[in-house]
Amino acid sequence: MPHDHDHDHHHDNDLDPMDARVRALETILTQKGLIDPAAIDAIVDTYETKVGPRNGARVVARAWSDPDYAEWLKRDATAAIESMSYTGRQGEHMQAVFNSDDTHNLVVCTLCSCYPWSVLGLPPVWYKAPPYRSRAVIDPRGVLEEFGVKLPTEKKIRVWDSTAELRYLVVPQRPAGAEGWSEDKLAGLVTRDSMIGTGLALEPGAA
Repeated sequence: MPHDHDHDHHHDNDLDPMDARVRALETILTQKGLIDPAAIDAIVDTYETKVGPRNGARVVARAWSDPDYAEWLKRDATAAIESMSYTGRQGEHMQAVFNSDDTHNLVVCTLCSCYPWSVLGLPPVWYKAPPYRSRAVIDPRGVLEEFGVKLPTEKKIRVWDSTAELRYLVVPQRPAGAEGWSEDKLAGLVTRDSMIGTGLALEPGAA
């Protein structure tokens, strides 16, 4: 199945070979006056801070608060997310997977780094790294423990492989102690990692 091979502009000093090539190409195009660095920075800032993980956090908070919306999200995540005006690049076709008492969901892209930008912002560096892409499938429980998530041995872990056609949003379980909270306040409990599955929602006292 084909995958998108998008290469992200970021400010990490430890560039992998592909990122280094992208940065070199950007430098050449800038020197030739073909691109404006300020425009690139604006795009990066948009995905990192404006349409980044906070969009997904609001989707999760709505699902926690509104059972009808949660059912819609399960049935047709693309439409449910689009109803909140969160759509666009690499987020056109979505599926929401819900954590439960007996199942934890984990998202990976085994071939490249397919990722729902419009909902989660730019993918973290580790998401694109070969060790994560391979080990998440082979040893998901071990990977989660490295992220500090130790699950009961009886809890099943289901791994979802993103593709160019379909990307996933993990809906973490709502933590206890947040009853009666507004959607805005609930969104503060939702982390980017919890929507990939490498983390859990924050406890109310830790938000």
